[in-house]
Amino acid sequence: MKLYDELIARGLIAQVTDEEKVRELIDEGKATFYIGFDPTADSLHVGHFMALCLMKRLQMAGNKPIALLGGGTGMIGDPSGRTDMRQMMTRETIDHNIECFKKQMSRFIDFSDGKALMVDNADWLMNLNYIDMLREVGACFSVNNMLRAECYKQRMEKGLSFLEFNYMIMQAYDFMELYKKYGCNLQFGGDDQWSNMLAGRELIRRKLGEETNAMTITLLLNSEGKKMGKTQSGAVWLDPNKTSPFDFYQYWRNVADADVLKCIRMLTFLPLEQINEMESWEGSQLNEAKDILAYELTSLVHGKEEAEKAREASKALFSQGAAADMPAVEITEDDLRDGAIDILGLLVAGGLAQTRSEARRNVQQGGVSLDGEKVSDIKAAYTLDDFKGEGKVLKRGKKKFIRILSK
Repeated sequence: MKLYDELIARGLIAQVTDEEKVRELIDEGKATFYIGFDPTADSLHVGHFMALCLMKRLQMAGNKPIALLGGGTGMIGDPSGRTDMRQMMTRETIDHNIECFKKQMSRFIDFSDGKALMVDNADWLMNLNYIDMLREVGACFSVNNMLRAECYKQRMEKGLSFLEFNYMIMQAYDFMELYKKYGCNLQFGGDDQWSNMLAGRELIRRKLGEETNAMTITLLLNSEGKKMGKTQSGAVWLDPNKTSPFDFYQYWRNVADADVLKCIRMLTFLPLEQINEMESWEGSQLNEAKDILAYELTSLVHGKEEAEKAREASKALFSQGAAADMPAVEITEDDLRDGAIDILGLLVAGGLAQTRSEARRNVQQGGVSLDGEKVSDIKAAYTLDDFKGEGKVLKRGKKKFIRILSK
């Protein structure tokens, strides 16, 4: 199976323009393509993970990735999929976030010997003259068409700032610059970016001529990446200091039964033949599939050694043992009240609840256990001696675990 057909079989393609040209470029390793990453935090998250895996697949087949870091667009903020305006970031924060992104991306993409590029759109966007931009680029955009774009619809009722309204123009300009500077002939993005990508394709056609448009092709990545990595407490990060390898492993170990094979297809590099054999798996076999998913993805992000540790810690957890590599917190005399700490204080100290009120709700809803024993009494209390040695595993819900220790 050639690469383009494999991308379809893995569920990675939602929409595409000029499909036969895209197929030819990708299958023959002739695509120079870009995916954009706005530096809105100091770590990439699971939502970016699908894009990084896609870039890796294409590079392995001889295609050339361009990782476009949004040092310029990050100053504006993408309105797509949002109901309110993003918080404005300083130049210093954006620069710091970009440096963090660079380190993480290098784990997935080979940037040596010109095999891939990493560029920052601040290099061209920050130096634009406003009047020149209006004359040269603004004249190519119809406001009526822009207002019909899906990326703006969610914002129209609450109000769309003129600042954000310019994001489509800036993204389109990015594609034109990448086309001119690096011969970039293909762009990828989530389906909420469809209008923006089409705008870039149209801008190249209008500014550079009909003949150049033959190699200016837009491919659309399925939006599943946008749905991944969200939990009640926030995002699942690729930085081990923000989401530990164990928590990362546990996130994938606890995906819904209906999603496990879809995630394996999209995100792992296991052969499709092997994945297709899992179609008939049921019951305990689905747990095996989840373990395969969690191990493969943790290996990709954190390396095989950390994946092995996380797997062993997970096995120990489910057998009610306390694992050495599980995230842990140590409680001290300062955490005690009258020589003891109650279950509510334990949940807060372990970071499984933000407040005692939240912890109370967790216990009352039946979602808390200590070393496998359900805790239903909000007044249950413990001493430091209870957590000496290997400690005890405190669990909230299905996905949150912490080992409580004391000296």
